[in-house]
Amino acid sequence: MLQTSARLLRLLSLLQTRRDWPGADLADRLGVSARTVRRDVDKLRELGYPVQATTGTFGGYRLGAGAALPPLLLDDEEAVAVAVGLRTAAGGAVTGIEETSVRALTKLEQILPARLRRRVHALNAATVQIPLAGPTVDADVLTVIAAACRDQDRLRFDYRNHDGTASVRSTEPYRMVNWGRRWYLVAFDRDRADWRTFRVDRIVPRTPVGPRFTPREPPAADLADYVAHRVSTAPWPHQATVRVHADAAALTARLPRSVGSIEAAGDGVSLLRTGADRIDSLAVYLGMLGADFEVLDPPELVAAVRALADRYARATPTP
Repeated sequence: MLQTSARLLRLLSLLQTRRDWPGADLADRLGVSARTVRRDVDKLRELGYPVQATTGTFGGYRLGAGAALPPLLLDDEEAVAVAVGLRTAAGGAVTGIEETSVRALTKLEQILPARLRRRVHALNAATVQIPLAGPTVDADVLTVIAAACRDQDRLRFDYRNHDGTASVRSTEPYRMVNWGRRWYLVAFDRDRADWRTFRVDRIVPRTPVGPRFTPREPPAADLADYVAHRVSTAPWPHQATVRVHADAAALTARLPRSVGSIEAAGDGVSLLRTGADRIDSLAVYLGMLGADFEVLDPPELVAAVRALADRYARATPTP
């Protein structure tokens, strides 16, 4: 059996990993009785940790929010991950947290053991970050959306489409997906009775959130692929379907997710669905696939590819 001090740390670590813990599960994990768990919870409360008792058939415990922030329990890898994350956040795409990220990082580095501090400093010294242009997201908006996803609360918000059209959406938020400097919300749109992908930098939440909803089956097992497909095709004014004479797996490995969706269409043949803001951009990109292809749709792209082929032919006359 763990000694009392070690057991308290273990109990605190367990409470930080899950939202709700049945008392019997905690007792089993710690190898003690339910009565000992109750005493240890009381000791954590005396130390400033807001451990709440939950009701239900079996009862349990939850680490809630208190008036002051108690010390966090981090292992070595978690501490390094937090330090690296704070360093990245100081120059990232989330507005309003740059200065606070630097302050938090300074406090963390002051208490890191020397071995961990060397790892963090080595990574920082060897890394050069290139500033990227793109949309920024308000940290408060991210917090509201993340809490609604976690607590399964309905979320209403004002939304601005890519063409500038404004609307009010009533959703059941599921997950947020981070893609470079862009954040996307995957949610069930109640008014449209279908799953939708929303740019978070175009969202203005309406609070309070709620009521609670019963989670639905998500639109895909891999939400990263789901968002990549939706983002790469839906917003573009010009969309195309192309038959590529290359294996689907090889083509997927070579092309970034942002290109579009790729599916097998026979032995050594793939079907590529992609989009762009200009037809001539699509024509140029297809010529860089490194494989033969046939444009199935739209007819405007067929004409653009033929015009580009003629231009290339004129640029390389036969000696």
